[in-house]
Amino acid sequence: MDQIIRTLRRELHQHPELSGQEAATAQRIRAFIQAHHPTAFIDRLGGHGLAAVYTYPTPGPTVVIRCELDALPIAETNTFAHRSATAGVSHKCGHDGHMAIVAGLVGWLRDQAPALTGRVVLLFQPAEETGQGAAAVLADPRFRELQPDFVFALHNIPGVPLGTIIALRQHFSAAVQSLAIDLTGQEAHAAEPENGINPAAAMALILQEFEPLNVPDPQQPNFALLTPVHLQLGQLAYGISPGAGALHFTFRTWDEAVLDQLKARALEIIAQVCGTHGLQWRTTWLEYFPATQNDPAANQLIVAAAKSLGFPVQEQALPFRFGEDFGWYAQTYPAAMFGIGAGTTTPALHHADYDFPDELMATGVAMFGRIILGCGAGE
Repeated sequence: MDQIIRTLRRELHQHPELSGQEAATAQRIRAFIQAHHPTAFIDRLGGHGLAAVYTYPTPGPTVVIRCELDALPIAETNTFAHRSATAGVSHKCGHDGHMAIVAGLVGWLRDQAPALTGRVVLLFQPAEETGQGAAAVLADPRFRELQPDFVFALHNIPGVPLGTIIALRQHFSAAVQSLAIDLTGQEAHAAEPENGINPAAAMALILQEFEPLNVPDPQQPNFALLTPVHLQLGQLAYGISPGAGALHFTFRTWDEAVLDQLKARALEIIAQVCGTHGLQWRTTWLEYFPATQNDPAANQLIVAAAKSLGFPVQEQALPFRFGEDFGWYAQTYPAAMFGIGAGTTTPALHHADYDFPDELMATGVAMFGRIILGCGAGE
């Protein structure tokens, strides 16, 4: 089964799809499961999501194992044979590997079927990268009817020794939200800027006023990171003083309350600066990722599984800074997410030369199998 899973992972890597466009990816997964351990499916969950539902005769818990379908708008620089065949789109977060692990779990389920109880749901979730997929899945009554007792997921973590299981007692990942700020003034001739309202000075002041809001020390409970990700002003037309501009940021905190306070203060700054400079403004909040709070009992099942399998365990006190929409499940069900080391020399997530290490797939399948048994889904 290991080689079959590897082949699937590389096929998925070759054919990435962006958030909300994962129809062909879901069909590839469906065909793989149908070929190796067919079962009942729930299609088009939260968009192009897919759930493979295995129900066993003896009552027991419902355990959901979740992964992500989507890729990123990043042009791949790798030159290996399974490089992305889609220009400007590639799997640079490892979702191809996460999918292959969860799909590959069907081999374990097939072999363990006589001893399994309750229900195991393999969930292939769309649109994780935009923060929309998990909420959309949860809004679907077909998912709610499953009434999960536990939900689990993993994420590969470059920079950590290969195969190390990373457990987090409390939060797995930060609360993250993006902000778009659109400023409107008045265009003028570049020779007569006083006849218009150029937003450049206001943009610079917003950047300056936002800077003290950062609390970069992750040890602090009010940790906050405001990252400018995109600025837009004018055009390459040297006779025009621009009349519109835009700034985009991501906000990251450990705590939802801190995030709310940060957002409120940011809006105050924007209103004050724009009022002073005579600008109209519009703010739009985008791509919200709630903090992922690991359920203590579910997290203990992860640690117990890793130790029973003899995998090295790294118990980490601080959450990861990235956003992860698994937090939506954690708000609703007992849920936990763990990291799995992708190797100390593997490029960082979202780098153009990143590729998921095939060696991790057997580790991931073994972990999820042992977690399922730990939940009481085995006789």
